[in-house]
Amino acid sequence: MIDLAASGDDVVLFENADWRVIADGLEHRETGYFIGRDGLGRRSETGLWEWPLHLAEKSWCFLRPFREAFHAAADLFDIERDEALAQSFVTGFGLRMGQGGQSGSEGFTKLAEMVRPTSIARRKPALTDGRPALHRHGAGRKDEAEMARVSLS
Repeated sequence: MIDLAASGDDVVLFENADWRVIADGLEHRETGYFIGRDGLGRRSETGLWEWPLHLAEKSWCFLRPFREAFHAAADLFDIERDEALAQSFVTGFGLRMGQGGQSGSEGFTKLAEMVRPTSIARRKPALTDGRPALHRHGAGRKDEAEMARVSLS
């Protein structure tokens, strides 16, 4: 989904710490990632804006600078912003604290963080004798007497 690289005509129309808007489109200053002017307003089949959804997957893309530059680019290129744009940022980058989830570095929780499975490192370790730890809840739970009997054998 990367558009063609920016041309040599790099007159800066807007910039912040991470992004700059040039006549050809929006460019990430560090990585060179480029979104062409003509593709900036591209939508998914659901009507959401594609770039906020796509850039939310990039570990180097931070919400606030990207959103600021994206809005500036839309305004500079006369691309009408609508409620679907705000919904696209929420869907891609997550929810503000107070609306669920845990705060990320920018006060948002990425959707990927909310649905990511528990890592193996966080799972309960095996007992010291190599047997797996018994679950305290759920199917296969043993009563206290049975658990004591099993641990003595």
